[in-house]
Amino acid sequence: MISVLSFAIILIVIVLVHESGHFFTAKAFRIKVLEFGLGFPPRLFSFIRGDTVYSINALPLGGFVKLKGEEDPSDPESLAGKKPLIRLIVLSAGAGANLVLALGIFTTLFMFPQNDIQGDVRIQEVATDSPALMAGLQPGDIVLKVNGKEILNHADLAYRIQLNLGSITRWEILRQQPRSTAPLIGGGDPGLIPEISPASSTTLTLELTPRWNPPEGQGAAGVVISTTSPIKVSRSFPIWEAIPNGIVHMGELLKMFRNEIISWVIGAKDPQLAGPVGIAQISGEVARNGWVPLFELTALLSLNLAILNVLPIPALDGGRILFVFIEWIRRGKRISAQKEGLVHLVGFSVLISMVVIITYFDIVRLLSGQDILR
Repeated sequence: MISVLSFAIILIVIVLVHESGHFFTAKAFRIKVLEFGLGFPPRLFSFIRGDTVYSINALPLGGFVKLKGEEDPSDPESLAGKKPLIRLIVLSAGAGANLVLALGIFTTLFMFPQNDIQGDVRIQEVATDSPALMAGLQPGDIVLKVNGKEILNHADLAYRIQLNLGSITRWEILRQQPRSTAPLIGGGDPGLIPEISPASSTTLTLELTPRWNPPEGQGAAGVVISTTSPIKVSRSFPIWEAIPNGIVHMGELLKMFRNEIISWVIGAKDPQLAGPVGIAQISGEVARNGWVPLFELTALLSLNLAILNVLPIPALDGGRILFVFIEWIRRGKRISAQKEGLVHLVGFSVLISMVVIITYFDIVRLLSGQDILR
């Protein structure tokens, strides 16, 4: 029940935000909106307000805004009847709205006080023939920064490693030299205690390139790490810092998406895809950990939807944007509405088929009792 409710709330939020982007920009440019739908047909419920039908549909796979004349330029109220720049704005507005939603959530989370575990991130082991060994890292080293970013716990270091797979990273470490174990020479006043010099410390900067495909049992850098002397710290940021932090975090997530795709292509990881059932399962598992992880998941899915929709895939916004660019390259000569419509129809059929296949495997995994996050 938690999974279904969490998934429904997240889906409704990100879909309504996405389609509202199309809806309001279309209205702003005097393009007639025929229908604003949540889900895909068959239709379950609808009402008419003005010239637009607002509907709730049976297939919970997203939503749509149906504009007048999407491929027919003969009507001045149609999308196709507008100039290319206006069409690009309307078609990309959904993805833009999802980006704004993700940024708003991340900004809010940076502003909201959250408890964080901080301490010394110490290297416990260095694997043989690993990037860490070749860089000169040693057990006992404390990692202070990676590429100028402060490392406050072992999760921070793991994140920075995954963010920079295949790229040279600069590690600032603190290396402590052990005290001498030579025996002390006694004598003199028995009330005097000989002073022992503290261990000396040296700050070093080393270069390390995390591996895409490490040997089994080793990480990308080849180190075992832990957070020592941990303390609980409450962190929050004022809005003028939270907004830039949110923008940077979104950029890093985009880089993580790119790294994930590269890992699939080179065979370092098997593709992991989830359909509606899988996302519902994830939502339920995340919701059990509190509202903050659920908000983070909503922002992540909103960002994911924005990326997916600008890809040049037929039937999605990116596919329609591609046809506008083709028209611009051909100096205003359009591809016929019939051909474009056929391309989008085929693309939509392929997408639905993929969703059905992925959903089948989601159900199999769910029935077997597997945790999708592990």
